[in-house]
Amino acid sequence: MKDEIRRRLFELRDTEYRDFNAGIINNIPKERIIGVRSPELKKLAAEYKGRDMGAFLAGLPHKYHEENCLHAQLLNVMKVYEQCMRETERFLPYIDNWAVCDSLAPKVFAKHKPELLKKIPVWHSSGQTYTIRFGTGALMRWFLDSDFDVRYADMAAAVRSDEYYVNMMTAWYFATALAKQYDAILPYIEQRRLDPWTHNKAIQKAIESRRVSDEHKDYLRTLKV
Repeated sequence: MKDEIRRRLFELRDTEYRDFNAGIINNIPKERIIGVRSPELKKLAAEYKGRDMGAFLAGLPHKYHEENCLHAQLLNVMKVYEQCMRETERFLPYIDNWAVCDSLAPKVFAKHKPELLKKIPVWHSSGQTYTIRFGTGALMRWFLDSDFDVRYADMAAAVRSDEYYVNMMTAWYFATALAKQYDAILPYIEQRRLDPWTHNKAIQKAIESRRVSDEHKDYLRTLKV
C-alpha cells in the first residue's frame, strides 16, 4: 500500500507547484515535497475511502510532505469518532508544518464537540508546536459559532509559546473571534490578555478581515501596543 500510494502521488506531481510550496513551507527540505495540489489529494483520499488503510496510517513517520497531506485527508473523511480521534492523536506528533496541521479537520469531530473539547487542554499542554496549533485551530473551527463560550477563548488566551506557528494561530483565532463574537472577545484585546506580538497580530488580521466593520477596525487600531 505504501509503495502504491507513493507511486500515485508522483504520478500527480506538478513541479511548479512543488517549487511554490517549498517557498511557503520553508521548514522542511524541498526534496521532501512532491508537488501535488490539494484537489488531487482530496480526490485520492476519496478513492481510498473505505479501503483498509491501517498499514499506511500506522507507517509513521512518512517520508514525503504529500504523504502527510494524504494522511490528514484520510482522517478528515473517517466516520467513526473513536477511531478517528485515536488516529488523529497518533498522527499529531508527526506533523511538521502548518500546511498539514491546518488541513487536518476531521468532519466527524463536529458531531462530538463535548468529547473533542476535553482533548484541547491536553493538546495545549503537549509542548509540541503543531499539536498546540491544532488545539487552537479546533477552537476556531468548531467553537466560535452558536455554541461559543468565553471559557473557550480563555483556553486560547492562556497559551504561551515562543513558537511563531503557535502564536500565529492564536492571533488567527482572536481575529476570527472578533469577526464572529466581537462584544465577547473585545475585552481580551482591551485588557491585553495576549502577549504583545500576538495581540498586535490579532488586531492586524482583524483589520484585514472583511467580516469586521469599519467602526470596529477604527477602534481596534487604537488598541495596538
